[in-house]
This record gives sequence, C-alpha cells and structure tokens, in this order.
Amino acid sequence: MKRPGKKVATDRSFVVALSRGLDVLRAFRPNDGLLGNQEIAARTNLPKPTVSRLTYTLTKLGYLTPVPRFEKYQLAPSAMSLGYAALANLGVRHLSEPFREEVMRETGGAVAVGGRDRTSMIYFGQSRGMTLGVQLDVGSRIPIATTAMGRAYIWALPPDERAALLRELREHYGSRWPKMRDGMERAGETVAKLGFAISAGEWHDDIHAVGVALKLNDGTGPYAFNCGAPAFRFTEDRLRNDIGPRLVAMVRNIEAALGGAAPQSKKDNKKLKSGGKVARVVEGIR
Repeated sequence: MKRPGKKVATDRSFVVALSRGLDVLRAFRPNDGLLGNQEIAARTNLPKPTVSRLTYTLTKLGYLTPVPRFEKYQLAPSAMSLGYAALANLGVRHLSEPFREEVMRETGGAVAVGGRDRTSMIYFGQSRGMTLGVQLDVGSRIPIATTAMGRAYIWALPPDERAALLRELREHYGSRWPKMRDGMERAGETVAKLGFAISAGEWHDDIHAVGVALKLNDGTGPYAFNCGAPAFRFTEDRLRNDIGPRLVAMVRNIEAALGGAAPQSKKDNKKLKSGGKVARVVEGIR
C-alpha cells in the first residue's frame, strides 16, 4: 500500500494521521480474519511503532477489536458499518442486480460491478451462481491494469484523470509497465471499436472476461461491469461475438434505467482508435 505522495504530504489541508488510520483499516481484506501489527505494518509500509499507536486508537474508537490471545486485531462492527452504509447508498448495485442475474443465467459466467480503489477495482455487486473458477465476492479487489473491468474503467475516464491514473500505474508496476501498457493499448482499441474491453488470461491464465464501463450524469463513477468464466467456457471468439455484445447491451439498459449518459458516439470512439493516439494516451502523454 502506497504512502501519501509528496504533493499530498505538503498539502496543508491534508491530515496525514487520518490517512494513516484509514490505511490501517484498508489493510484488512476479505477472509483475512486477524492481523497483527507486524502484518499491518508490512501491508501499509508504515513503521511498526506508528501502527501500534494507530491500532490502539482505532480500538479505543471501536473500529478494531483486539484479540489478546493472538496479539492481533479484527475489524469491529463500527468499521464494517461504514462499508455497509456505502453499499446501501450505491443505487447502481441494487438496480443492476436483475440485469446481472439475467446475463449470468444466459451465459453461465459470473457478472460483477465494481469501482476504483487506488490501483485496484473493488467488487460491490456480484452474481456468480455456480460458475467454476470464479471465487470472487463483494469486497474482493482485482488489479486495474490486467483485468477487463479495470481496463474498461480506464478508458471511461476523462483524459486528465486517465493520464493521472496511468502515471500512477506506471510507477506502481515499474519494470512490468511495458507489458501492462501493451495490454491497455489493446483494450483501448477494443473499447473504441466494440464497446468493451477484453482480458484473456492476462490476469489469471485460466480466466477470460469482458468489461464494460457505466458512466452516469450525476458526478459519480464511472463504474465498470465484467462477465468472466474459465477459459474453456469463454473462448476469445465467444468473448468478442457473444459475451461482449451482451454485456454492452446490459450496461446500456442499466444506464437508461438510471437516467445515465448515452453510449459514446462514433465521433467519440474515433478519438481512441489506433494510429498512435491510444499508445500516446497509455504512456501518459497528453
């Protein structure tokens, strides 16, 4: 987990102590159970003495529950209530459920909706039935750079926000960036041409998926949906000719139901087509 950058750290309105406390809470992941100060320090890149003070404070405030027997902590109901409140306020999660369920039944794939969490996407709605090989649930995080959901999200951002995120990803991945960049270039071209992004074995070798962004007019989002399954079930040909178009139609229907933005026009799509533009954008050059 990255610590605040130089610009943030010198921002007089930015409360570093609060940021660090939230980083401690963010260190807990689905199915983690208990974490000790040393594990939290490793995940947050914070000094262990600082983590000790933060966990003590968060315990006093009711956001962590200490388990003295193991010298560890678990999230307390007060912390979990923040997540539940956020989920309750995400109208797109509830409204999209019947649409997700329908596509899940029709395709046999898992269908999810998520939003950005730094360099990851976090699931806040999931319809997966008995889909083999897909064990993600609400609260799960997946990388932005290599997944269909993440790539769809990237290409739905306004140009300045996309450039900032790409610079962050370039720093995050370091020597692995060229490979990530190539995948995002391909995704940009596919989004421009077909309306959806593809990840075929680029996150997990045996998982194939498509992703489509949801853009609203109320200032929230964008969000993104995906539909994935084991590679033997979702071949690349099926992704392009069946699953992708189905997911695009589903998201457009959800946008209409939410009163959201209309699909991109052909004029908008041309701006992302190959010929150097996508590659320059992925490099963070505007």
